[in-house]
Amino acid sequence: MPQEPSARQDATLIAGSVLGFPAHGERPGALGEVHARPHPLIASPRLLVQLAFMTEGGSGVDQAVLAALSRRLGIAPPDKSARHHAMRWGRGSLNWERHTEFSTYLWETPLSPRTGRPVDESPFGNGFSPPGAVISGVRVEIRKWTEATERLVADFDPASLSYSVVENGKAAAITDFRQDGDGLTRILILDRGLSPARVGALSQRLIEIETYRTLAMLGLPLAQSLSPRIRRIEDRLAALTGEMRASGPDRSQEQLAALTEIAAELEADAAASLYRFGASRAYHGIVEERLEALQETPVPGYETWAGFLQKRVAPAMRTCRSVEERQANLSRKLARAATLLRTWVDVELERQNRDLLSSMNRRARLQLRLQQTVEGLSVAAVSYYVIGLIGYLAKGAQPLGIALAPELVMAAAVPVVVLALWLVVRRIRRTHAAEDAQPGDGAG
Repeated sequence: MPQEPSARQDATLIAGSVLGFPAHGERPGALGEVHARPHPLIASPRLLVQLAFMTEGGSGVDQAVLAALSRRLGIAPPDKSARHHAMRWGRGSLNWERHTEFSTYLWETPLSPRTGRPVDESPFGNGFSPPGAVISGVRVEIRKWTEATERLVADFDPASLSYSVVENGKAAAITDFRQDGDGLTRILILDRGLSPARVGALSQRLIEIETYRTLAMLGLPLAQSLSPRIRRIEDRLAALTGEMRASGPDRSQEQLAALTEIAAELEADAAASLYRFGASRAYHGIVEERLEALQETPVPGYETWAGFLQKRVAPAMRTCRSVEERQANLSRKLARAATLLRTWVDVELERQNRDLLSSMNRRARLQLRLQQTVEGLSVAAVSYYVIGLIGYLAKGAQPLGIALAPELVMAAAVPVVVLALWLVVRRIRRTHAAEDAQPGDGAG
């Protein structure tokens, strides 16, 4: 029987070519994503412990932790670009996976049916250096469904106990969402004939519900801290718009400065909470998808997982959405108020510009009148000098035998000179006026 290609051979084939044609550079990642998180094959009885650490997307600390664990086992550490890695740990395994802002370490090991304790030593001992703060810890016990194991339900808190039959009656999922002495949320799976693949898929789904519902709830403290600040901004905006209505455009400059300060505060809060609220929505969506995939059958007298989380988590998510919507609505109101104030400021500037232009027109008219007065005086002054020159000419002609009376010559020249100079000045003025009326040189 021919052997199937290994994962490494498969990746090599994908990265090379398809029927001899060169493959796209991103094809291996696109095709390999569906195999990135395979369900572990788990046979009852089994113990799973998963810790989720906030790493803010950084992989350096995770690489150091995995390198230390690999040295303890005498194996090679994973590649620095890897997003998930599995290693044998005693009779079980340790699985690491890197997410956007957190990373998970899942240890699975056989569970002693008599003592209820793991048969292997936990990797989370003194030699384990956490890559960040723990955000979620889950302990999943997988046991055969018997009368004896069913009595373990009594160990959970009845006030928050969620007990459902899943996998078409072949398994039961029990938890109270409480933390045990180690700070882990305990989940009990009772197995009634599931295959190892189905047990692995069910346990992974339940772990993801607990992990992602915890991450989704991170938005609630932020929403609660922002709510009074938004209320304060709403009150300040209401007071400011009241002042705008009472004072009109008289204080628009001061009000626009105050409005800008309020808007800056709001936008800073909105920018700081944008990622957290978006992540909470995404995590809550994953929780709802996993709950729907469980296809729970209620057990009489007990709450289902979906019913319990719907009453506890959904109100918190509505609070986050409410704060986010208040931020968006308040931002729009601030924008409208700022637009109104800027309109008032623009109108006031236009009025000031109009007054300035009117003042400039008055000054131009005064200057024109002054210029015309100066022109009249200049005609008289130039005429005086020209007539004086004519008088000197008349006096200079007498020694040459030309009998001219200088006084009569100057008297006769006065109207002629004045008229001539006035015509010259008028022509010059009209020439300048015609040049000013022509379009600019840049017009084409």
